[in-house]
Amino acid sequence: MTEVIAVVIQFIPLLILLLLANGAESPRLKKDGERGGASVTLMVFSYVFLAISYLFMFIVGAMIHLTSFIATRGGIDLPAEMPGADPKLIDTLLQSLPYVGASFWVPSLLGLLLLIPALRRMIARVLPIRSDHMVHTASLSFSMFIWIYFFFFIALGLDTISKLTAAPGEVANPMPELWAQQITFFLIALIGVGWLTRRNLGESLHRLGLVLPTPRQVLIGIGSGLLLVAGALLLENLAHWIGFTQDPHVEKLTEELLGPLYGSVWGILTLGLSAALGEEAIFRGALLPRFGLILTTLLFMLLHSNYGLSLSTLVVFLVGLVLGLLRNRYNTSTTMVVHATYNISLGILAALYS
Repeated sequence: MTEVIAVVIQFIPLLILLLLANGAESPRLKKDGERGGASVTLMVFSYVFLAISYLFMFIVGAMIHLTSFIATRGGIDLPAEMPGADPKLIDTLLQSLPYVGASFWVPSLLGLLLLIPALRRMIARVLPIRSDHMVHTASLSFSMFIWIYFFFFIALGLDTISKLTAAPGEVANPMPELWAQQITFFLIALIGVGWLTRRNLGESLHRLGLVLPTPRQVLIGIGSGLLLVAGALLLENLAHWIGFTQDPHVEKLTEELLGPLYGSVWGILTLGLSAALGEEAIFRGALLPRFGLILTTLLFMLLHSNYGLSLSTLVVFLVGLVLGLLRNRYNTSTTMVVHATYNISLGILAALYS
């Protein structure tokens, strides 16, 4: 239960930001397109919220970077040995500090720059966003946290993260945490498009593209999911044939994070149904109509940082492209069926060959 609560708590700042941003765009607080006092206040709070968040992350990253700079020049005496710690792991962590620091301060700086209206007006020429819309501003700027998350994984290295997350003794069941994360994603998508502020529940679901799928759309979703599985396996075999093998650290970390789910029917269903609910609602439902196909797919790929820079990362990008095209052609409900079919099928294959 503690882990579930921790998962939900980490997303509370984003929920607060989205409520503030949507409140600033609420028709009740605007008259004839002009902002009233309450709307302006919420807009200012949104900007301040984002600015403080990025300034904090920038300072953290800069301090880590500075610490590594001083340490490498002998300014800090680091213990040669730490009780109970792997010396090689400690050395690897110290060597990665400059990159870890940069993974925080560089995206944070970009997040701050995205608060500049002139820069957003330039971006609005290629993306279907409104540069003066607070929700679009907040979403675009906050997306840099996904870059922080991805670059942090790359900076530390998958092998190091695997060693840090490996816990002795009984392996914990990730199912409750995964459901908590994906249900929270679904709520973020709903609140992000204006539920509780600008739209009622029905309007919010319609904006997300969540409708009752027709039997034909369900069959298209299932068929597309199975075709994606076949395509992913074909690409993997082709890569292996030309000598491009899978990174063993990817397989190791994935096994540690998701391995326990492969041992039960409910675990495999969780792999498919939870991701279909949360990830599709956010990426294909909320973000795609505003960020466009390529940027949304790129962010979807970056979210799967446990794959690092590997063949699996390319597969996730290609799957995201197909899901985006199907969303544009049909609706998000159809892509949920595709995503669930894809993940469940891979889960079944992993269970059979493990």
